[in-house]
Amino acid sequence: MAAKSLTSDDVRAAALALPQTTEKIAWSMPTFRVAGKMFATLPEDETSIAVRCPKEERDELVLAEPGKFWIAAHEAQFAWVRARIARLEDVDELRDILADSWRQAAPTKLLEQYPELGVPRPE
Repeated sequence: MAAKSLTSDDVRAAALALPQTTEKIAWSMPTFRVAGKMFATLPEDETSIAVRCPKEERDELVLAEPGKFWIAAHEAQFAWVRARIARLEDVDELRDILADSWRQAAPTKLLEQYPELGVPRPE
């Protein structure tokens, strides 16, 4: 049986499960923030997510999986990448992507309070 496609509801639930995350509408779309810093958005009629991602890693992701990841033209100079929600493998991949972006936005003190979120899991 094929896995259920993820939706914006899955994104919202996974993002809001991260510590001290809030949702705020900005630029007519949902955005998710930690300590006031944005770490994810739901653009494109909520069919994709935009997340923080170091430029080197972002470029590698896009090259490796162009059907899943891309860089929006207006975000090219920033360390953000887009992912098509329906192309994500499962909720675990979604959670990993959101947690990685959350770590980049969260203040050090918050990272220290949640050490399990402070560093990526070993492979």
